[in-house]
Amino acid sequence: MKNRNITPMLKAIIAAALFGASAPISKFLLGEIAPILMASLLYLGSGIGLFLLRRFQGSDTRFSDEAGLTKKDWPWITGAVLAGGIAAPIVLMVGLKNTPASTASLLLNFEGVATTVIAAIAFKEAIGKRIWMAVLLITTASILLSWDSSGQWGFSLGAIGVLGACILWGIDNNFTRNVSAKDPLSIVTIKGLSAGAFSFVLSLKIGFSLPSLNFVLLAMLLGFFSYGLSIVLFIWAMRELGSARTSALFGTAPFVGAALSLLLFKESQGTMFFLALLSMIIGAVFLLKEEHAHLHEHESTVHEHRHCHNDAHHLHCHSDEETPKTGYHSHIHEHQLIIHEHQHTPDIYHRHAH
Repeated sequence: MKNRNITPMLKAIIAAALFGASAPISKFLLGEIAPILMASLLYLGSGIGLFLLRRFQGSDTRFSDEAGLTKKDWPWITGAVLAGGIAAPIVLMVGLKNTPASTASLLLNFEGVATTVIAAIAFKEAIGKRIWMAVLLITTASILLSWDSSGQWGFSLGAIGVLGACILWGIDNNFTRNVSAKDPLSIVTIKGLSAGAFSFVLSLKIGFSLPSLNFVLLAMLLGFFSYGLSIVLFIWAMRELGSARTSALFGTAPFVGAALSLLLFKESQGTMFFLALLSMIIGAVFLLKEEHAHLHEHESTVHEHRHCHNDAHHLHCHSDEETPKTGYHSHIHEHQLIIHEHQHTPDIYHRHAH
């Protein structure tokens, strides 16, 4: 099982690196683009870019063998769009206006904490002591970074804005978790186009003017990589690892953003910054070292998703007319009742109660 998890872990880490670059680069572009308009361009870039990718993929079957969306998926997608696609990026862009880019980059690590807490409380995802210890460490680091040390007690409004965006993305991640078995390219394209269009119309209604074409294209290109490809990889990883553990790996994103911030803006940081960084690193290590195995039961179920027949969960047969057993494919199939024990994560097959 450990070897089987390497691929989804790599996908989560690459997704984190792509997203981690978004905060400092967005901070740079916010000098020319209003926050709400910036959020709209990021999501429009992801939606349009992924739509074009699908159109020009040609004979590449990596996406065509995915399961399509159904009517029961739409409430989850709608909730994800409202929370993570519309509200979160607007709150984040407003927060970034009043927060150093490096601090904001590290605060984005709180998204993993929010996702974990919501997954445990609302969706009953199995979470052990190591993960809760990591939650405590990352929360402590987020508090250290949020504290206003300018001479007045309280938290900086900019930092609270970034944390608010993380909570909204935590809701988004858990909603998306419930449709992660379906085609991620379609999910992210829908989220990007709908959220981007809403924020774009809102920014025009408020009266924000468009920047030069160069800045528009830069923002959309950033959105394609940081909000498009990044989220597609995130959903692929979430299938295998569950929302809490995928978000744990996604916690490397702020470190990428912080390093890039220091290079781009030459921001000086004090002792508090490096204490928070150390706390977050230790928290991330706790999350990555977590293991989980016990005797568990798979109830009989019928569903559709992309799969192959090289594991113990897809033992069904195909007729001569259907897709052969070799390779990945998608169709409605039945899982018989199975009781067995092995190391596992809360992937789409292991979301049982504990």
